[in-house]
Amino acid sequence: MPAGRCVRLGGIGKIMFAERTNWNLEPNRLSQALSRHRAAGKPLLDLTVSNPTECGLDYDQRAILEALRNPAALKYTPEPRGLVSARQAVAEYYAERSVHVDLDDIFLTTSTSEAYSYAFRLLCNHGDEILIPAPSYPLFDFLADIQDIKPARYPLVYDHGWQMDFHALEQAITPRTRAVVVVHPNNPTGHFTKRAEAEKLNAICAERGLAIIVDEVFLDFCLSAERPSSFAGSSEALTFTLSGVSKICGLPQMKAAWLAVSGAQESKNEAKARLEVIADTFLSMNAPVQLALPAFLSQGRAFQKQLMERVRRNLAELDRQLALQKVCSRLEVEGGWYAVLRVPATRSDEDLALALLEEKGVYVHPGHFYDFPPEGYLVVSLTSRESEFSRGLKGLLMQFH
Repeated sequence: MPAGRCVRLGGIGKIMFAERTNWNLEPNRLSQALSRHRAAGKPLLDLTVSNPTECGLDYDQRAILEALRNPAALKYTPEPRGLVSARQAVAEYYAERSVHVDLDDIFLTTSTSEAYSYAFRLLCNHGDEILIPAPSYPLFDFLADIQDIKPARYPLVYDHGWQMDFHALEQAITPRTRAVVVVHPNNPTGHFTKRAEAEKLNAICAERGLAIIVDEVFLDFCLSAERPSSFAGSSEALTFTLSGVSKICGLPQMKAAWLAVSGAQESKNEAKARLEVIADTFLSMNAPVQLALPAFLSQGRAFQKQLMERVRRNLAELDRQLALQKVCSRLEVEGGWYAVLRVPATRSDEDLALALLEEKGVYVHPGHFYDFPPEGYLVVSLTSRESEFSRGLKGLLMQFH
């Protein structure tokens, strides 16, 4: 019987599900407390908000909606990689960042999660391993489970800034390892992979026959004047660079993303031929959004400018309030939408987050959500409305008086 097939046994109505879905589906204590707080109608200062469409930002509504009215969407033109016009817009996005990406190297997907699944299916057999950074976003464990592969961690270390621990990374490689995931910049630490680190990682992966999967959804949100380089266009290790309009244009509801393939020519060509079969099997991205993609990417510049102005102001307010006390501090951040706070490790970060919610009406994420140690770290979003961010931060810091 195929795994995952639902059957009824002995007439008792018992349903069998695939083992890969044996997750703990009970909400954690913090989620339960948040639900109770909202149900009671209590005031809430949410310092975790990351949905750009709910942050009070302005969009070019006319341009976005007009882009979805293209009559060409009435014609079905199946194209495994995606429509040429949409891929051309993606190629131009990289050209503006001084990176050349051929149209044939681009595969459109509905999300970066789907792009991950394409890469995982391409590279991994059942039980193979993918190395993922820690700390990082918790999505990878679920993506790995669904694809029947195993996530293994390699550490990022902090010493006046973040860096990859290459010794630990190489120690983590096993005969079942197929790829190394890099988030550039990382979520939530907000650090970019440095050029020297990228070169060393390329050398390690090329020598060992491993692929690199790079998530660049926050690439454009840089706090310095010098824009970091993209991994797209790499000519060494086989590399899959992921991005999409969810972050770079602030349009998560439009479900438009991509995967760009680069690396040594022979392995790149083989990867693209196999990816085309995977993409042709699903043909998942719809025509209206593909046709609208050039307009989405064009309006994304104004969105990025607007959001980064808010991020900078909130970060300045964070530093201002931190300077008024001597108990809490923040880790260095180079880009992205988040800040990591270092707080007294007097209790678990989940207990602390619960206390902040129940006593101050302030909602934050415990650091362990992102693979930080279970005490001493909280994560806050820098995209919250500025007045709410300031008041929430004040309540957070008062918890330690």
